[in-house]
Amino acid sequence: MPLTDHPEQESNLTMTNNPSERQLPDKPEEACGVFGVYAPGKKVAKLAYFGLFALQHRGQESAGIATFDGEKMHLHKDMGLVSQVFSESTLRELPGHIAIGHNRYSTTGSSRIVNAQPAAVETRLGQLALAHNGNLVNTAELRQELTKRNCDFASSTDSEMIALAIGTEVDKGKDWLEACISAFHLCKGAFSLTIATPAGVMGVRDPHGVRPLVIGLLDTNPNRYVLASETCALDIIGAEYLRDVEPGELVWITEEGMASFHWSQKPQRKLCVFEMIYFGRPDSIMEGSTLYNYRMRIGRVLAAESPINADMVIGVPDSGIPAAIGFSQVSGIPYAEGLIKNRYVGRTFIQPTQHMRESGIRMKLNPLKDVLDGKRVIMVDDSIVRGTTSRKIVKALRDAGAAEVHMRISSPPVTHPCFYGIDTDNQDQLIAATKSVEEIGKQIGVDSLAYLSWDGMLKATGENTETFCSACFTGDYPIAIPEDVKRSKLILETPVAVS
Repeated sequence: MPLTDHPEQESNLTMTNNPSERQLPDKPEEACGVFGVYAPGKKVAKLAYFGLFALQHRGQESAGIATFDGEKMHLHKDMGLVSQVFSESTLRELPGHIAIGHNRYSTTGSSRIVNAQPAAVETRLGQLALAHNGNLVNTAELRQELTKRNCDFASSTDSEMIALAIGTEVDKGKDWLEACISAFHLCKGAFSLTIATPAGVMGVRDPHGVRPLVIGLLDTNPNRYVLASETCALDIIGAEYLRDVEPGELVWITEEGMASFHWSQKPQRKLCVFEMIYFGRPDSIMEGSTLYNYRMRIGRVLAAESPINADMVIGVPDSGIPAAIGFSQVSGIPYAEGLIKNRYVGRTFIQPTQHMRESGIRMKLNPLKDVLDGKRVIMVDDSIVRGTTSRKIVKALRDAGAAEVHMRISSPPVTHPCFYGIDTDNQDQLIAATKSVEEIGKQIGVDSLAYLSWDGMLKATGENTETFCSACFTGDYPIAIPEDVKRSKLILETPVAVS
């Protein structure tokens, strides 16, 4: 099986297996969500199920849970949503006091059960299961090393390679902790991991902490801990948020409690700022407040930076709505719902007819004609990647009678692809990499277009602006990208000026 520079996402084509009809997504797509729990006396499989249910927005292709009952591992994973993969009967077949779980981002080319997680390997100390959010950038180098160690590859994912690296270190005579730390030093890129062994559960972040991972306490019992990509997964099972796993930290939860190890000597925090703008669920807490609150703040900044006269402000559901509310608050222009989202669309391989495709995006969004008719509309969205969806939404608003359509984007122009676990197009397909803001506005058909400034986006976090990765806006990659990997996505020396 070929291994791409982004093994977690061998294809970012959606909707169909017919090559002539494949369409690239017009939003950055997250790779996955991870969960872990150590809870003696609890039904950990059911806790993992609900944790993954809360993290469903981070991946819809496949889901899996691994549990440990003494020395034995129980694993169930399949293609589909969490509610499709698991039932009461399958959860009953996952006993134990340790569990990890995984949701995988939905793609077509790699929609295969062998790539579903958790990844599992056999070792000298017993079985190991691993769930991974992120993306390694040195997969070719790591695969060569593992091949020298006589590893057999069952999938085409970098996640399996991390698990195999740990397994080979265990087989050299190291214990779980030593083996994991040795393996992590072989890995370059973004990785937030939950790892289950017969002895306990680990939560790990790469030295830059690109992808999130949090720790929760399940109840008053001091030795029932939860690990999750976002705090919303703690809330659903009644766990109390304790803190984030730090960049370069490993937490090891066993019958003796939770221990912390800083396995990297040079951690440098670079949380992906898109987690705050778009990926995380609005009720999840990052940087001390809900993401809903942050998104309202950047909407307020956007209104101050790029005012325009209009009759109403609308948001593109769902992620554009908090920023639209913030924009309305500062501008004094009333907020209204102008687009209704069908939240039950989900993923489908049934193709709409040609007429339906030509009619735009009505399967997911439908305009309210009596609200929009004759109105000057400010439409707020979180990003523009390729521009195809934005153009269809603008056309739908005009068809519904909008007199003017002004677009405001609550992030800077996306000019560079991500190599750390977000599925973005190659640079030549990122509209802001080749066109100015004015040219983009003309292409999508708006009366005016403005983006949030890079400075405004970072200052609104209320944190040190140096602690975020914003490479997709600047091309400044905090983790070095091998030249061959970089060439596969970057076609331009520098992006065109867009401000």
